[in-house]
Amino acid sequence: MRKTIIPIAVLALFLSSMILSCNKGGSTLINRDLDTMSYVVGMNVAHSLREMDTTLNVEAICAAIRDVYAGEAIMTMEEASTYYLAEKTYFVHEKAQAHQEQFLADLAKRDRKYVRTRSGVTYKILKLGDQSHQGSMSIRDTVKVIYTLTNEAGEKIVDADTLRDSYRNFVKGVQDVIKMAGDGGHFNAWLPSKTAYGVEGNEKLGIGPNTMLNYDVQILNIKYNR
Repeated sequence: MRKTIIPIAVLALFLSSMILSCNKGGSTLINRDLDTMSYVVGMNVAHSLREMDTTLNVEAICAAIRDVYAGEAIMTMEEASTYYLAEKTYFVHEKAQAHQEQFLADLAKRDRKYVRTRSGVTYKILKLGDQSHQGSMSIRDTVKVIYTLTNEAGEKIVDADTLRDSYRNFVKGVQDVIKMAGDGGHFNAWLPSKTAYGVEGNEKLGIGPNTMLNYDVQILNIKYNR
């Protein structure tokens, strides 16, 4: 909790210097050195805030400053810290999920070959493979593939040529489609973050939190280990 409170407390301290320029009538007349210094600090803070988030409400910021000076803040620092943490985790996650759901719904409308699973994975089979073992794969099986992994912006993350790995090591969304495509199959699949690397992401691969991924996978061989 301390790591969250400190940035807010420091920000509040610097923002307090902006009170002189928060009047609705425009900038305060600068008549003293103290006023000038306060205005300069306020400018620096404003530039930093604008770089951080252009959607911040300046009037709400000024209202908070006035309330703190008057001892009438509508929330405690602990409550502010809790809200800040929620905004950076839960709210951001929810916004990402909503965006991904809309993206995948629009994709399925544009290209009817794409099918959505119950988990949200949206895929199309480019080549159907052997269906004799469909749905019967186990964690002991191994899969030999060629695949590319890109993010929503089309930036390539992985370009793997002839990789054999344990079936259990593939992310859940890819596992589901491998079972349906079968040995020798080829598919393209969009995985919302909840079926890929979630809110944690994958630092090793350079995948950030709440990242939707696209897998283009050619299944060269499936070795069933019964």
